[in-house]
Amino acid sequence: MITKRLFLQTAAYATATLAAPRAFAIGNPSYPSRSVKWVVPYAPGGATDVLSRLICQRLSDRLGQTFVVENKPGAGSNIGTQAVITSVPDGYTLLLTSTANAINASFDPTLPYDFAKGIAPVAGVARIPLVLVVNNDLPVKTGAEFIAYAKANPGKMSIASSGIGTSLHLSGELFKALASVQFTHVPYRGSAPGLTDVMSGQIQGMFDNVTSSFELVRAGKLRALGVTTRERSEILPDVPPIAETLPGYETSSFYGVGAPHDTPREIVDLLNREIDAALSDAEIRTRIAELGAIPLHGNANEFGSMLTAETDRWRKVVELSGIKKE
Repeated sequence: MITKRLFLQTAAYATATLAAPRAFAIGNPSYPSRSVKWVVPYAPGGATDVLSRLICQRLSDRLGQTFVVENKPGAGSNIGTQAVITSVPDGYTLLLTSTANAINASFDPTLPYDFAKGIAPVAGVARIPLVLVVNNDLPVKTGAEFIAYAKANPGKMSIASSGIGTSLHLSGELFKALASVQFTHVPYRGSAPGLTDVMSGQIQGMFDNVTSSFELVRAGKLRALGVTTRERSEILPDVPPIAETLPGYETSSFYGVGAPHDTPREIVDLLNREIDAALSDAEIRTRIAELGAIPLHGNANEFGSMLTAETDRWRKVVELSGIKKE
């Protein structure tokens, strides 16, 4: 659902920065001495690729070696995550971490690894609000009206998601629990087919990342009832937070960077400084804003604390929903 315009802008920025002079890291002359692999545990396309390629181009330019995006999808991000955890901790294999890692820690009891012990937090990248969207024919225009309609029609509403155990699915489960309503969860293989069925009326609504749905809302193809963060989204400024109707409600998707545990601290700190600086670059800030995302600044320790907090947050949601991977 990423626009052609955004991809063209990203490509133009990458081309421009290739021509810029390269600045090698003072004090770390030996790293990197060869190309670095940046593993994205999802299929190509979408916000994960846009964010990753923006940051990788900046790192390539600044550090004098190519940072290569490698998509390694499967098993709800677990295949790519495990590949990085079991890699040599030398800074040449990095992971795009995400909400899926925080969720899977408690949702998937079959995990062959311990994410908290296997990954060294490097840096945050961005946080993306979710938004509750509904079919235009549904007779509701606010979060409060949606709750009232659901209570008046128990079990008659269906809510789509991009799959069982995703942030989109569990955001709906948290909503159900806090609002004391019932609706049927319908998992899809990705958000695009779910959004299509919401627009057609086969499904009544969906919790989705604003990145995938904001243009459909702006075009009048879907109605947005509320964002899942405590603050409004700059890309959908007229849509209020769900928490205004449902106190205590808050979810979002996040992305960051991790490396195998025992990666040298000086490499972690170098990467953190460069990624954090990239997030302050005017061009990259503009691209991130166009995705409806919010940059995540801070040092490696702060990102590690955020990962711990997110894992605890989603563990509570998983426990509340009573849903776990079989």
